[in-house]
This record gives sequence, structure tokens and C-alpha cells, in this order.
Amino acid sequence: MNTARTRATLLRALRDAFGVFPTGVAVVTTRGAEGAPVGVTVNSFTSLSLDPPMVVWSLNRTSPSLATFERSSHFAINVLSIEQAHLSRRFGSRTPDKFGGLVLTQGAGGVPLLQGTAAHFECRVVAVHPGGDHELFIGHVENFAHDSTRAPLLFYAGRYHAPGEEVS
Repeated sequence: MNTARTRATLLRALRDAFGVFPTGVAVVTTRGAEGAPVGVTVNSFTSLSLDPPMVVWSLNRTSPSLATFERSSHFAINVLSIEQAHLSRRFGSRTPDKFGGLVLTQGAGGVPLLQGTAAHFECRVVAVHPGGDHELFIGHVENFAHDSTRAPLLFYAGRYHAPGEEVS
């Protein structure tokens, strides 16, 4: 029996099973040591607590941005709207200048905030914990905003969706 193939098959099946749970899509941003903006696409964001207001998200330990996020005091969760699938792809790629041409505002701790999002949460890092092949980031929400006129971008079964329909 080929154990490597069996493990790969099992991991693919597990990923497919996880994929039946629809998630929102967000870009998490921070600033590097030299002040340069850093961002990654995630679908691992969720609320953790209302009182105190806290969120959690995770980042793969192989991510080139991991060290920057681990050293940062703050991060922002930018919840993408249905019009922003292109930003999800951009920040999920290894494109060197992910912020090129974007208009940004500055949030708590100097974190970059994307424009046109369905919501954003400006957070102070409370803790970072190991979680298998990911690191879990817990943040205290210092500021937030949302635009109820913007529908969120969803990810389900390996594709982007808007509430009720698939997005290309």
C-alpha cells in the first residue's frame, strides 16, 4: 500500500469536506518593520467574543508573511464585498506589490484598510497560538465599520459566490 498516496488522498478528501462549509473572504493586513503594508487572503476569520470584542484568524506556517504578522502589534480584517473577488486573488498570490494602485486609509496601529469592503475590524494582537500547520491570531477589536449595502464575498466548494449565486 502506498502510504503517501493514501495520505494525499485523505487530505484532499478532508479539504473537500471542509469546503462544503461556506465562509466569508477577507484580506488581513498589517505593516512590516519598515512600514511597508503586508496582506494575505484568508477565509479562516471568525468572531470569538463580544465582551470583550475579539476575533480569531489563522495563517499557514509556510506563509512568507507569517513572521511579519507574528511581530506586528495590530492587524486589520478587511471583509471583502462581492465586487472584490479580484482582491482575494491578488492577496492570495505571490504578487510582490499586492497594494499597487489601491487607495488605503490607516487604521489602529497604522494598519492599512482597503476601500469598498463589506466590513473591517482594526485589532490589537492579544495572542498567537500554534494550531497544527497554522498559527492562530487572536485580536481585540479596537475599531470597526461595516456597510450593510455591500454584500459579502463568499467561498464555497472551491469557488467564489455572492449570497445566492456564484461569482466569476
